[in-house]
This record gives sequence, C-alpha cells and structure tokens, in this order.
Amino acid sequence: MKPEQVESGLNAKVGWKWKQMGSEEKKAVVNEEMKRMQRLPPNSSYASHRLRVLNKIHQLLSLQRTTSQDQELELLFSGLHL
Repeated sequence: MKPEQVESGLNAKVGWKWKQMGSEEKKAVVNEEMKRMQRLPPNSSYASHRLRVLNKIHQLLSLQRTTSQDQELELLFSGLHL
C-alpha cells in the first residue's frame, strides 16, 4: 500500500470519528490539543500557528449554526488531525 493511500485512509477514519462526536466531545478534543501545543516551546512557529487555528476552531464550535453551515464546518474539521 502506498503512503498516500494510508494517509487518505487515516483521514477518512479521523473524519468519520469527528462526525460521530458530540459538541462537548469536540470541544474537549480541541482543548486537549491546545494543552499539548502549549507544552511546546513558546517560540515554535508551528505551535503558535496551530494554537491560532485551534482557537478559531474553538470559537466556531461555540457559535450557533444552521444545518448547512454545520455540515460545511464538519467537512472542514474532518480534514484536520486532532
């Protein structure tokens, strides 16, 4: 199996798992990832960028959305490795 096939399979599995989670579970996953990023060196550009993305995700999860907006957000989040 090629590496890109393995990665796309993992993305599909993670995306499915994310879709099955409830709102509180998603927030908990995001919070855990934020804690993990905060343990990295403060001058890490990767960590600071990832924290900005995670903060935005947390903000978006807190907003009330329509069904179509919720579906679109699910598609965006399913591609992330959280």
